[in-house]
Amino acid sequence: MADPWEQSQTVDVEVRAYVTSLVNAVGGTSTIGEYYDVGDDAPAVLNDILRWLRLYDEKLGRLDVKRVLAEANLVRGDLLEILALWSEEVADNKLKAKLALACLQLLTPLTWPVELEEEKSTVNHHRHLPYLQLAQVSYKRAILHHEHASILRTIVRIALPSMVQPRRERSRRDESIIRVALYLFRNITMITQPQMLPSQGDENEVSRSATISGFAEQDVFDLLLTIGSGANDEFQEQDVVLLETLFHLLKGVDGRKLFMEQEQVQHEESEELRNLMIKEKAMHKGYNKHAPSRHHRFGTMIWVKRDDLRVSTVSGQQSITDESTTLHQMDNSKKWNKPKYRGKVNLETTESSGFNARCELTEQARKQLKGFVEDFLDSSFNPLFASLRKAIDREADRVQDMHRKQYFYIIHWFLSAESARREQKQKELRANTLPAEEVQESKFAYIAAVMDQETFVILNRHMQRAFDEKNWQLLQATLLCFTQILLTTQAMAESEDEEDQEIAENIQNRIFYEEATHDRIVAVLRGYSTQGFAYLDTVTECVHVFVRMLERYSKQNVDLQVRSKRRARKKQRKQGDAPRDDNEDAAEDAEDEREAQVAVTERKFDFARFSAKFLSQPCVDTFLALLRYYAELNPAQLKRCHRYLYRLAFKHELAVYLFRVDILALLHKLIKGPQGLSPETEGFKDWEQLVQQIFRRCIKWMSKDTEGEGWKEMCMVEMLFTKIPNTVFYLQNGYERVVEKRSPRAPAELEFKPSVEDERKVPVAVSVLLEQGKGDALDWVKKELGRAVEERQAWMDAESAKSAMEQAREDVERSEADAVTTAPSIFISADNDERKSQLFKDKHLRLLLTTLGLQRLGTAEDTDASWVVPSELELEKLKEGLKGIRDTEFDPPSFEEGQTAVDMIRNKSTSTSRHATEGTFDDDLEEDGSGSGGDIDENMFPPNLREKRKANDADGPAKRRRLTKRNRKELTEDEVNERAAERKRKEKERNAKIKSALYITASDDESNADADEEFFRQEAATRKKTEEAIKAELVKDAERRMRGLKTDKGGKKKTTKDKAGKKSKKRATLSESEEEEDAMDVDGQTPAARRQTDATASEHEDSASEKESPAPKPRRPRTNPFEEESSEEEPDDERISGTPSTSPPAHDEATATSPLKELSVNTGSERTAGAEKTAASDDEEEDEVPVMKPAARRNVRAGFVIHDSDSE
Repeated sequence: MADPWEQSQTVDVEVRAYVTSLVNAVGGTSTIGEYYDVGDDAPAVLNDILRWLRLYDEKLGRLDVKRVLAEANLVRGDLLEILALWSEEVADNKLKAKLALACLQLLTPLTWPVELEEEKSTVNHHRHLPYLQLAQVSYKRAILHHEHASILRTIVRIALPSMVQPRRERSRRDESIIRVALYLFRNITMITQPQMLPSQGDENEVSRSATISGFAEQDVFDLLLTIGSGANDEFQEQDVVLLETLFHLLKGVDGRKLFMEQEQVQHEESEELRNLMIKEKAMHKGYNKHAPSRHHRFGTMIWVKRDDLRVSTVSGQQSITDESTTLHQMDNSKKWNKPKYRGKVNLETTESSGFNARCELTEQARKQLKGFVEDFLDSSFNPLFASLRKAIDREADRVQDMHRKQYFYIIHWFLSAESARREQKQKELRANTLPAEEVQESKFAYIAAVMDQETFVILNRHMQRAFDEKNWQLLQATLLCFTQILLTTQAMAESEDEEDQEIAENIQNRIFYEEATHDRIVAVLRGYSTQGFAYLDTVTECVHVFVRMLERYSKQNVDLQVRSKRRARKKQRKQGDAPRDDNEDAAEDAEDEREAQVAVTERKFDFARFSAKFLSQPCVDTFLALLRYYAELNPAQLKRCHRYLYRLAFKHELAVYLFRVDILALLHKLIKGPQGLSPETEGFKDWEQLVQQIFRRCIKWMSKDTEGEGWKEMCMVEMLFTKIPNTVFYLQNGYERVVEKRSPRAPAELEFKPSVEDERKVPVAVSVLLEQGKGDALDWVKKELGRAVEERQAWMDAESAKSAMEQAREDVERSEADAVTTAPSIFISADNDERKSQLFKDKHLRLLLTTLGLQRLGTAEDTDASWVVPSELELEKLKEGLKGIRDTEFDPPSFEEGQTAVDMIRNKSTSTSRHATEGTFDDDLEEDGSGSGGDIDENMFPPNLREKRKANDADGPAKRRRLTKRNRKELTEDEVNERAAERKRKEKERNAKIKSALYITASDDESNADADEEFFRQEAATRKKTEEAIKAELVKDAERRMRGLKTDKGGKKKTTKDKAGKKSKKRATLSESEEEEDAMDVDGQTPAARRQTDATASEHEDSASEKESPAPKPRRPRTNPFEEESSEEEPDDERISGTPSTSPPAHDEATATSPLKELSVNTGSERTAGAEKTAASDDEEEDEVPVMKPAARRNVRAGFVIHDSDSE
């Protein structure tokens, strides 16, 4: 058995001896009188003790020296006595000042809070920790309540000479003195009575109220205000220490109560007490129903018959009252070993170690802290937090992880306090008790340092980082700060000052503009698991405020835009794919980077779509986890849960998420009990109505009529489990959602830039594929082109052999209807499904195929469309394309100025976006007072096409002679640009005055009645002559066919002259039919149909000239079986006969394909004579068609006569 008189062996004996001897040498009580006498070597001894602390305890990580100093009573017996000797009367005594500074240097490490590291702590650490914690509490009590002197004021006097020095003239010693003094104040605020250790005195002497009173009475608050006001300039290095002091001084204090009057505080406390009594009464009411009685000592046991004929045993007298009580007692008797959370619990996440503990202050401390907070907001808030923001943004060395948490929490606290002060001032203003000079002060100028964009950036960054790293306490601090910023912004928006309203509008626009902020709030709400009640309360409050403000702001700003940032997902490579080299991966990474840059877009905000993100099952479980604490929640927290469940069940019609057994049991217990909400609780009626409607909908859901059977059984099973998003629609409606599969979107069509020559297009397209590492696609293209060349060559050889055989056979004649045989199209086949998908999605591969001349069959959205080698594509073109691909693979083209092949192509939409933008309707044009609506849309009214001048036109001016290079003057670049701009301006002015002839209709010409009458008279004559010609030609054709049949029966052979005549007739007929087709107007009508339309439109003009021009004869019925019916849809009659047409002769190919033509109302002499000769050569016995003398040719455009004066 150990000797009880033996000294403890927790500390090394030699260390104890050395340290104890040093403490004795410091000084002691004088033998002469009852005062403290300092030792002769006190300064040196104090320095030796400080050296022991640094070299033994701090360097070796031990607590032995501090334990010995605590046992020797160094602080209360020596250090504080020496500080008390340096009073204000002897402030000039340098020796005492030096001793006071030495004592300060020892007090700071001795009061430093002891923190143990789990990896480095030993048994001795755990032995020393309780003793040192109690010793530090005694140090704090002695410093705050010293009986002879004000120790804190003495420490302030030590730091003042160093603080007076300007920052540039301050030495390192001065900076150290200021820092040591501030750390001592920080340590005093951090020291609290340990809850698990016995108290050695009155706890009120070391409480928060005592600390605040000591700081206020001994000028510490003034020192802190001085440091805070100069934090942005004179005291930049001390901002972090001041932040820690404020955090430990203010955490847990209700900022609203600081600015209340005493009567308001008493009313608040009485209301809180009344609510607690109501909860206690409700608890006792439920308990008294089954409270023990005088006969409770008698045992009771009953059997409960169950549905499966089994019997359960329940004991206790409370189980015999009614059926529900029996079942409840049975449930309580069940034992379930619920799996506990076995993850690592961080000490910072516990409720006691964070900033969630509530702290009550005395009335005196509340008034003193109120004065300090008001002065701090007025003078020190903006400088201090501006300096802290810069330090955190630059990641200065003095900033640690805990400082970031404290920074956001203190912002939240002061914003809340400023809001309370603002409300109190408004009440005083309404009561006319506020001084007149304070009415004009700005309400939000004192907190401007934390309402800027830089603070929002840091806040969002740390919020996302804390969520990613699962640092829940830092995330809680950022959520508190974000919530209070939102509430402050809302107060600014409701302010009467227009400037504050503009600032609030700007802040809300910046906060709600980023869609990443919306998604982050949703993710935080969904990510709750086991973080504790305080974190849960903070998360739900932030979501409640954010959704409410965003809904209000989106209603006020209908055109709210948000920036959506979607990451371009990399295409996952299949396991079966062959490995690729680094160049292919680098090309894919570059493509992904380009797509990611384009992925940031703006879109219109839809609140319904956003609020749907908060309606998933994890979000519902988070609010229900808060509701399970209903007995401890205040009315505001209960209302928060009520509003969420109401929005879920009735606004969005998703009550099916609440149809779960545990949720329904919680809601039933909340209203009906046992141990539910008291009917006297605020908002009980709202909860009762909500729960009633939810149960009503649940019953209606279970009794829904569906097509199949077993719906009710399925609902019973689903009520046991969490709802899956994929099945929610079916559970709501009773049938599966019909999802229409959207057709894939075709890629953008590419084109080459104008600077790329035709011969370089194939090499550029091949180079693009090579740069992207798509060599397999090029190999496939070469393979298919080679196959196409072989098939085309084989077909051409077969056709040549066939022609030679036909020419050798003299007795075989080719039919007259045979046309020139064209080459068949060659289909390009994909070798696998991936290639088929690539043909649809890869825009660069499609550009190469199009450049080679291949065509795609099908619509743009058709994924199964085929690629073919058209029949028009010549064999030489195919060979050139194949050779170009092979040459480019071995010798890629080079580009200037570091450009690549991708820079040589562009999207087709890019080149036309400027014109589309010019033609888009703009609301701003309506504000123009001219009423013209802006410039004329050139796409709607294109300029008139210039007429082609005939070579033999004698009336036209002589052709201008071009200057040769020898006679031409060389123009500078500026002159060329000026001339081009002048030409463009003149062309724009000309086009603005001209309405395109493409869009001229019959209603546009309402003048010149004489010309109209002459025009319609000639049209009537033309129709008459045309009908006669058609009639004669049809009769002649029928007789010719009959004669041809007789000739075939007699076996007569046609002569070479007849063949030539018929071939010429065929060519003439085809030529005329082509001219008639080309002469169709823009409305798509044939000349005959257009003449019929003109005749209908001019019916009243024709009625006036009936005597001069008889009406056309009605169409006769078909009497000849070989006669074809003449109609507008089938103008073949005009092709067969030589009927004159109103179309002009086709001079060249350009004229035939032009959309605008000059039309003549009369036939030309050449056309009529040619038709007469053709008819005579076929049958000389037929009657000749009378030839009408051609009238003078008129200038006609789009079917209307244009006078010379109307020309340009």
